[in-house]
Amino acid sequence: MKIYAIADLHLSFDERIDKPMDVFGAGWDDHAERVRAAWTDLVTEADVVIIPGDISWGLKLDEAMADLEWIHNLPGQKVLLRGNHDLWWCRIQYLRTLYDDMHFLQNDCYYIEPLDIAVCGSRGWPTPDVIAYTEHDRKMYLREQGRLRNSLSEAKRIGASRIITAMHYPPAKTEETEFTRIMQEFGVEQCIYGHLHGMTAWENGIKGEYGGVDYRLVSLDYLGARPKLIYDSEFGADDKAARR
Repeated sequence: MKIYAIADLHLSFDERIDKPMDVFGAGWDDHAERVRAAWTDLVTEADVVIIPGDISWGLKLDEAMADLEWIHNLPGQKVLLRGNHDLWWCRIQYLRTLYDDMHFLQNDCYYIEPLDIAVCGSRGWPTPDVIAYTEHDRKMYLREQGRLRNSLSEAKRIGASRIITAMHYPPAKTEETEFTRIMQEFGVEQCIYGHLHGMTAWENGIKGEYGGVDYRLVSLDYLGARPKLIYDSEFGADDKAARR
């Protein structure tokens, strides 16, 4: 059993949504088809794929349904988190009734029982080491800290022995933030995130081990549209084979 991750699918299959991604550079040419081809090559029905936000360009849920259906038709269990562009994300309890292979994560965790691993997370927010904070930013930063704590507390309540955290925004650029401190407090092993696009922006997120947590950027263009293997039950998360 394996766990993969890829953020920022930026899908727009609904005919009402006109958001061609190739305007953002060659890394986005035919990106949905490239993801589909790689996903179906790598992922089995027994595997889990984490999608940390910016899933669909739809503004309302009905405009995002074609994109969610596309994800549903791919193999594996999927764990989805909200990104800053997921304006369609609404009524979390209703979203969770839509598909039996897609878990919309918010204030809870997704427990992978065969691996005794909990997937936790929140959307996150730009951190104080990135932007000058307004009162609105402080409010959102605190709210997302609360959601992250709620998610991690649920993993502890269940008794999961290992925790993977997913966020849409980078939890830090280079300095320690409340997000990184919370993850250290709860003993998180890995944190994956997206949101950053292009070679210049890729440098604006923490990477590698910090405070005992392994941080990885998994935005679509950074991965070349290929889901990233982050855990393999045969090798464990720390084996080199799981890091390639």
